[in-house]
Amino acid sequence: MKQKVLSYMRVDERVRAELEKEFDVTSFQNHEYVGDPRFDQALKEADGIIGLALKVTKELLELAPNVKIVSNVSVGYDNLDLEELTKRQIMATNTPNILDDTTADAMFGLLLATARRIPELDHYVKAGQWTVSLQPEQYGIDVHHKTLGIIGMGNIGTAIAKRAHLGFDMKILYHNRSRRPEAEERFQATYCELDELLERSDYVCLMVPASKATKHLIGKAEFQRMKRTAIFINGSRGQNIDEEALYEALVQGEIRAAGMDVFTEEPTRPDNPLLSLSNVVTLPHIGSSTIECEYQMSKLAADNLRKGLQGQKPPTLINEEVWNRREP
Repeated sequence: MKQKVLSYMRVDERVRAELEKEFDVTSFQNHEYVGDPRFDQALKEADGIIGLALKVTKELLELAPNVKIVSNVSVGYDNLDLEELTKRQIMATNTPNILDDTTADAMFGLLLATARRIPELDHYVKAGQWTVSLQPEQYGIDVHHKTLGIIGMGNIGTAIAKRAHLGFDMKILYHNRSRRPEAEERFQATYCELDELLERSDYVCLMVPASKATKHLIGKAEFQRMKRTAIFINGSRGQNIDEEALYEALVQGEIRAAGMDVFTEEPTRPDNPLLSLSNVVTLPHIGSSTIECEYQMSKLAADNLRKGLQGQKPPTLINEEVWNRREP
């Protein structure tokens, strides 16, 4: 009898088809599972779960007595109650490293689009407003040879530093929980405390994970420390900044502009005041959203799931203690 798998958001259809050859798979696309009683029934029977962004809480796990592994199709796993999963001896996995370059491309593209006002001027042309030469008040600012401050020099932050330094001759400042000697050597990156980074950077890029420690890491005081000409980019998680403080900083001219790939609430509300500002470039959390990257992430997530259900150690197991204390 085949083991039962529950598949939900963002599992590539080619990968899902392969899983269906080995497991009894019940699939829900996008947000179809919300409020669907069939989802609760599938949870009750599932041996494994695979997908993106499902809040795996104690309450959800009460409905899933047979689950042995939860396979996240993402590098982040703030949607998982790791303490509860570990207590129940349930493996949790993610898909790191695959999306580093893809997300770095997106974040640097967002930086460029914000600096050069590309979305705003694209609309200007398409709306038929380009009837005279561009005026000085519509000019953007240079990116090359400026100073980029990266908060969170993990794999993605390092990939952004590579693009900035080698491609645009940017000076790199960074703030991180620990020093990154390789980045310092390859990209002449300079470690500094957060306040110094904010004060010296022309561009500030936030790339830290979501945690209690990083909630509202960037708020009113931090925006006030930035240059009035600074551009702020958030490619981490929405909860890591105070959106109201960002709005005020932009309206009051405390910083020049912002580029946002993430929001506190996703999808963000249409009445979010940030959406009304012409000096804010917004994206719908596209960091890893390319055809190639999504496929590779699904493949790794499926491999994690497959190995876990076959009694083998998943390649990217998060809670190693579950594996270490398993019964022989």
